[in-house]
Amino acid sequence: MSSVQIPEAWQQPTEPQWRRKLRLYLRLMRADKPVGWLLLLWPTWWGLWFAANGMPAWKTLVVFTLGVWLTRAAGCVINDYADRWLDGSVERTRERPLATGEVSGREALILFAGLMLVAFALVLTQNTLTIMMSVVGVVLAASYPYLKRYTYFPQVYLGMAFGWGIPMAFAAITGGVPKLAWLLYIANILWSTAYDTWYAMVDRDDDIRMGAKSTAILFGDADLVAQGVLYACMFATLALVGHDAHRGMYYWGGLAVAALLVVWEFRMAKDRDRDGCLRAFRHNNWVGLAIFAGIATDFAL
Repeated sequence: MSSVQIPEAWQQPTEPQWRRKLRLYLRLMRADKPVGWLLLLWPTWWGLWFAANGMPAWKTLVVFTLGVWLTRAAGCVINDYADRWLDGSVERTRERPLATGEVSGREALILFAGLMLVAFALVLTQNTLTIMMSVVGVVLAASYPYLKRYTYFPQVYLGMAFGWGIPMAFAAITGGVPKLAWLLYIANILWSTAYDTWYAMVDRDDDIRMGAKSTAILFGDADLVAQGVLYACMFATLALVGHDAHRGMYYWGGLAVAALLVVWEFRMAKDRDRDGCLRAFRHNNWVGLAIFAGIATDFAL
């Protein structure tokens, strides 16, 4: 029996090469996963609102918001480039475009450079101090992914990179970086270390097998206790920020809601299973939003 020929007009059209590559680049940039962008956005907005004593100028808000998206996208690209030796052996990351070979290392580096150049072009609209500080931000973003080979504290360094928008926001709006900015920055480092430890707990078994390092591995069986200490120190630092800035009831209400959300995270991750730890990590988006809502409402009212 001869095979039936499908008419050419009925055949499924193949995806154009440029569209396939664009889809892969967007995956590499995590454009389909906004939680990471929001975790970078909220502390930047904390800094903008504190620096401006309320809502900042639209131009500054747009520049920093777009800069956050571009920087986070570039950070994801360079992270996958640095981890291409590891991601193929980790259950959660083995389908990433660099791990599968669908995107080459050269393409990733070009994409990273392009994203950072666009972000730097945005920064050039700001004052000299902000421009100078952006160079430090580039160094932090580009070097973070390599630390997990050499230290158990890449999560702390992530906090330093993710929170750099805070002192930059003060520099852009006030022309300086006061003590309040550094307190907010420290609070963000503590918070980022905590939520990225949830993330590292998802991959802990794979990381141990492959020789990668993280706070989740360092903390071991004391991980939940260490997480409690990190979150407690974060809220203590934010309380000091509120005290020094003479904030009112809405600020403290935002912190209270955020604290309740963190308690719920411990319920999610109490069994240390992958799904629970991943949900706890993602849940921090709501923690950052609650804190920002308290800040914005307090300044507005």
